[in-house]
Amino acid sequence: MIEPRHLRVLRAVSATGSFSAAARELGCTQPAVSQQMKALESAAGTPLIVRAGREMRLTQAGEVLVRHATGILAGLTAAEEEIAAIAGLRAGRVRLVSFPSGSSTLVPSALAALRAAHPGTRVSLVEAEPPSSAEMLRAGECDVALAFRYGGPGEEWDDLVERPLLTDRLVGVVPEGHRLARAESVSIAELAEEAWIAGCPRCRTQLVEACGAAGFSPRIDFATDDYPAVIGLVAAGLGVAVLPELALASARVDGVRTLRVAPAVRREIVALTLPDLAQVPAVAATLDELERAAER
Repeated sequence: MIEPRHLRVLRAVSATGSFSAAARELGCTQPAVSQQMKALESAAGTPLIVRAGREMRLTQAGEVLVRHATGILAGLTAAEEEIAAIAGLRAGRVRLVSFPSGSSTLVPSALAALRAAHPGTRVSLVEAEPPSSAEMLRAGECDVALAFRYGGPGEEWDDLVERPLLTDRLVGVVPEGHRLARAESVSIAELAEEAWIAGCPRCRTQLVEACGAAGFSPRIDFATDDYPAVIGLVAAGLGVAVLPELALASARVDGVRTLRVAPAVRREIVALTLPDLAQVPAVAATLDELERAAER
């Protein structure tokens, strides 16, 4: 019989490339990892790992089992959580991952409301930008991912459950003394000769695409994932930027002016989870509170 603990070991070995690294990740010894891998291969009836000197790779059977392991383990987690809720334990655990501006705006009020309604539910939070956050969800490293995308629905999340939250408009940010600081709106083409401060990799890509559609390639002098740093660089007169309104809501904007940008650029904010996890009461409650926070 294939046991869940053996699947967790196989997934760790696949991710780290060695028994010793997997042992460190799992908090156990290398012999324990080796023993559990032998037990898993015995249960599977075929080799799962091929060793060549210090190198290690999965066999075809090993690749198949790793591919199914995430869904199997997520299903077991869903079953355990739902059974606990039915049994009246009034407890749950949710691992949430969010991009930074979501962490400082939507997440605090959502988690405060969740704690008030369900004090026994424990929530942990780590930060990651998409697409890394969606990959963490698929890998079983979190239960809910707060993410964003440009351009509307696509195929990148077809295997996940999506809860649309809000549409976040991008605005231009210029220094207070800038020639366009008093304007209400600006065409992105009017900023073609400016130095630019860019944000996260996905936002950077969107900036380059928007500028390309306007007929120019932006000169990006600075790039940082830290939105307050972007605002500080703009305030110091080192360039201009385009930032989501959600990011501006979570940072001080002294020394800068914000402008509507034409053509309008928007990003879609969504909460993601796996189909099995969507049925877990604590996960469903977290999704509900994130949706309510976005409506406020």
